[in-house]
Amino acid sequence: MTGDTGDMMKVEEVMNEDVILMQENEQVGHARNLMLKNGISRIMVVDDEGTPVGMVTEKDLTHKMRGDGPKWKRRPIDKISIRRVMSEGILTTGPQDELQGVVELMLKNNVSSIPVVDENTLIGIVSKTDLIKFYKDKFQGRWKVFDLMTSEVITANENHSIEHIIGIMEDKKIGKVVVVRDNEPVGIITPENISFAYVEDPETGVSVEKIYFIRNSDGKNKKEVREVSMLTAGDIMHNHLIKIGKDEDVAKAAELMLNEEISGVPVVENDILVGIITKTDIIRGIQ
Repeated sequence: MTGDTGDMMKVEEVMNEDVILMQENEQVGHARNLMLKNGISRIMVVDDEGTPVGMVTEKDLTHKMRGDGPKWKRRPIDKISIRRVMSEGILTTGPQDELQGVVELMLKNNVSSIPVVDENTLIGIVSKTDLIKFYKDKFQGRWKVFDLMTSEVITANENHSIEHIIGIMEDKKIGKVVVVRDNEPVGIITPENISFAYVEDPETGVSVEKIYFIRNSDGKNKKEVREVSMLTAGDIMHNHLIKIGKDEDVAKAAELMLNEEISGVPVVENDILVGIITKTDIIRGIQ
């Protein structure tokens, strides 16, 4: 980072002090409600002293709450302790640390946010969203979309099953799948589209895996309970798809992500999918 773009900028100048918290003795259902109410994808978990002890994300809920396993997975989500699904051993940074170090820490450890602590007390958080705000303000004209985008895009079509989509996400360790029709992107699926719970079938008494929550394509929240086997990518994808041309300024991609509250934008050339640019791609451009 050069001197005119914030060289030696400190974490406290970029961090967000408005952090949504929950106590470590609370339940998964409370975390999910906080995410929906506040439009966020992660919750910090703290102990009675306010010290961070973990973090839970939408991805944690998607991956850790599904599939066969221990009996606790079959409980209603308001009966499951957050400690069972949260990530522990979280990385932290201090308010006086250099921002460049936080960028490198995120990229090296593949995390989307880092809590800011002062004498073991949580005082803020630096997320990829905070960093792309910084990019938008300081790096206009620095990179074109094709310079930073990921060319190899994991795709599916509208008729692929939800099990197939989740399998792709787990195998490839990715957070989004682009849905295409004749090589043209028509939708996108992210962890926020999918959340699972085990629901007991009233006729058989057997616990079966079903969709617990689906976010509609128009951004409104809608709770449903439907069997996983009956759903396809076309049923749950965001079909109000934002796209960007490969020759656009990356600062425009950052602005789109901020305005639309999304974490990735399919990249097109003549309406054909040629890549995807994500928050992670953009913060790489800060280095």
